[in-house]
Amino acid sequence: MSEQSTDLRDTVRRRYAAAAVKVAEGSTACCGPEPVEVDENFGSTLYATDERATLPAEAVAASLGCGNPTAVAELREGERVLDLGSGGGIDVLLSARRVGPTGKAYGLDMTEEMLALAVANARKSDATNVEFLKGTIEAIPLPAGTIDVVISNCVINLSVDKPAVFAETFRVLRPGGRIGISDVVADDALTPEQRAERGDHVGCIAGALSFAEYRTGLEAAGFTGIDITPTHPVADGMRSAIIRATKPAASDDSDVPSEARGSDGACCGVNACCTPSETAADPALTVVEAKSASGCGCQS
Repeated sequence: MSEQSTDLRDTVRRRYAAAAVKVAEGSTACCGPEPVEVDENFGSTLYATDERATLPAEAVAASLGCGNPTAVAELREGERVLDLGSGGGIDVLLSARRVGPTGKAYGLDMTEEMLALAVANARKSDATNVEFLKGTIEAIPLPAGTIDVVISNCVINLSVDKPAVFAETFRVLRPGGRIGISDVVADDALTPEQRAERGDHVGCIAGALSFAEYRTGLEAAGFTGIDITPTHPVADGMRSAIIRATKPAASDDSDVPSEARGSDGACCGVNACCTPSETAADPALTVVEAKSASGCGCQS
């Protein structure tokens, strides 16, 4: 990762850590937490009143997204859902209720303070079918082919390596799995420089992809059925959008991106990756050694 990319990631981490601390400290006051300051295009007001009313005040106060991905992901009973950049846990908790006790909702975040807040919110909600993971959305710490739905709320635009995010999302989805994402997207006519003029990276503006770039990125990762629907403006020529796509229902690993395979086509350098019968493609290595050597995000 370049020095500039590292600096951007650290800036994002600090901004969301500070937001989590503000909410957590506010929850100890007599009147409860104050929402993190955002304009009307972002935050908890994008959720229905009855949804907000069922959640801990801290989860609502920490909401910083540009949409409501749980409203468009069409979650079903028994599904396993992953929220990329789960923050204070609002979308994980809503997802957990939709998939029910036979399903599970995972939240992934790189910020310790947000993870602590999310765990506390899950405890207050008595949610037993949730799990929060520490990590980056460019290297998801879950096995391949184990998630039914991936959601995300205004986080992918913050990534410094969006192709990696798309590839990792594709990897963890089961064949036939789908994404339901809210994100900021720029008009195709806007250059990266023009996007940066409209807002900074940490404000979810400068790092946004254009509509065409988003579609191309998802296609390159292997997704089909891509639909990008704008919802409301967030800046001149930039909109919040709902992004839907599907991982093709394939019977083999031919749809796994090449960067996740070993030299002989084995996913992560392992045959039958993430199944009880997995073996290292190189007989001289253990499964763990093969995964580590390939840089595989699936370490279990």
